[in-house]
Amino acid sequence: MQEQMEKPAPQIQDEGEIDLLELFHVLWSKVTVLIASLILGAMAAGLITKVFITPQYQATSMIYIYSKTTSITSLTDLQIGTQLTVDFQIIATTREVIEDVIETLQLDAEYEDVLESLTINNPSGSRVLQLTVENPDPQLAADISNALADRLRQQVAEVMSTDKPSLVQQAVVPTRPSSPSLLKNMAIGGMLTFVVVAGVILLLYLLDDTITSSDDVTKYLGLNTIAEIPLEHDQEEKSTSINRQKKKKSSGSSSSGRRSARGSAGAPAEARH
Repeated sequence: MQEQMEKPAPQIQDEGEIDLLELFHVLWSKVTVLIASLILGAMAAGLITKVFITPQYQATSMIYIYSKTTSITSLTDLQIGTQLTVDFQIIATTREVIEDVIETLQLDAEYEDVLESLTINNPSGSRVLQLTVENPDPQLAADISNALADRLRQQVAEVMSTDKPSLVQQAVVPTRPSSPSLLKNMAIGGMLTFVVVAGVILLLYLLDDTITSSDDVTKYLGLNTIAEIPLEHDQEEKSTSINRQKKKKSSGSSSSGRRSARGSAGAPAEARH
């Protein structure tokens, strides 16, 4: 008796499990919708990128922390140069340097705006500072970067009472935007739309607990179907089709009867003549 009572337990546990293969078949049955969502999502992301997002351009100038007259004779000089790069980065972001650049170029911007567009990078193991400026105007990005490099060299010479650091490279006007990336945004938009649509399809499937076929009865209830009873609307459709056929037959027979009656009524008229 105990063995018979314990048998249904594994069946109840199996009911809570999710068949991944079945979910795959559900998604595969909606593959057209998923592909359409992928394409539409990519097109929408591309349209938004082209129309609503302003392209940004980056221009980079580079300075060497040592001047032309500085000689490096020992490892200590190299270590000092590495430490100076940190000092140069701090000086480059001071209000005096940036506001002087704003005044020189007559920019319609505040200190915080220029500071936010500026990125200072020191490549690992080098004594070179890269001053990168991002701006919607490529020419203005190059002008700000070059002005910052010149003003930083002047400020360092004044603060440290030494010669100006050497200029390694002037910023050139960029020809291609650095952001946004059209292909990247299209790929992200397409994948996000694909995932959302796939999630909605799976959610609707998992929430639908109706049994629609005899296979569902066997799978979820563990019962074998003996017979299938048609639904009421199917019977109504059949009955309405039968009634239509009867009406057509009755209308056909009545019209033929009328024709024969007219023929018989016309025959005596001819006999009288």
